[in-house]
Amino acid sequence: HIPQGPVCTNLGLKPGQRLTVKGKVAPNAKSFVMNLGKDATLLGLHFNPRFDAHGDVNTIVCNSKKVEEWGAEHREAVFPFQKGGTAEITFAVNQSDVTVHLPGHQFTFPNRLNLSVFDYFDTQGDFTLQSLSWE
Repeated sequence: HIPQGPVCTNLGLKPGQRLTVKGKVAPNAKSFVMNLGKDATLLGLHFNPRFDAHGDVNTIVCNSKKVEEWGAEHREAVFPFQKGGTAEITFAVNQSDVTVHLPGHQFTFPNRLNLSVFDYFDTQGDFTLQSLSWE
């Protein structure tokens, strides 16, 4: 059973805006997920750091989801997360992509669904959300 964190459904995040997520990683974390999209069925960004899950070790896997259809997985080898540590991640929304800012690293993920606004955000897995802020 994957623990479900808070769900936001009316964020209204538009290009030029950013969402900053802070929280704590579980001491025995296997993986956690942050989803950003239009709603639970249209995910522009599925952000999934894996400590040890699905055959991946210390890898960030990103994807998009359109209803039940997943896109191609995108993997980042940089892994700035620690079990039992705190994490701060900023998602900056642009016209054509989302820039993910991690401690000491950033990468972009394309806006494959061409979403003009990101209304939906949730967290799942071995992560406890402490604060959400957007600007």
